[in-house]
Amino acid sequence: MSVEIRYSVLSPEDGVQKIFGAPPPNMGGPRPGTSGQPPKMPPPTPLSYSLAKRLSTLDNKTLYLVDTGYGGSYRFMQQLQKWFHEHMPSVNIIRKRKTGHVFTDDTTDLWEEIKNKGDAVVLGVAG
Repeated sequence: MSVEIRYSVLSPEDGVQKIFGAPPPNMGGPRPGTSGQPPKMPPPTPLSYSLAKRLSTLDNKTLYLVDTGYGGSYRFMQQLQKWFHEHMPSVNIIRKRKTGHVFTDDTTDLWEEIKNKGDAVVLGVAG
């Protein structure tokens, strides 16, 4: 049986970035003809829409509680509806479940209904 002793091992310093902003050793460098810096990006364009104005009161208003379908949002909306019935009975509560996929905005009929019939909305995400 033979035993081989190796005296060369990987150095823990290999792969450590020694110069801030430079690529790690043996990981290439800037492409030829470039500065190695990311290109300058234009500032983002301002949005053409904003949030709705805050209501001064919810008394005698219609509030939609929208359950997104995410785990726990159904129970959260039940509890929120119960709270409103106990503490603010003048608020008309309509609880709805968002159609479509939980993570995409593929619901148009519900948003139109809320725009036409509602004064405010709570979009429920829980987990």
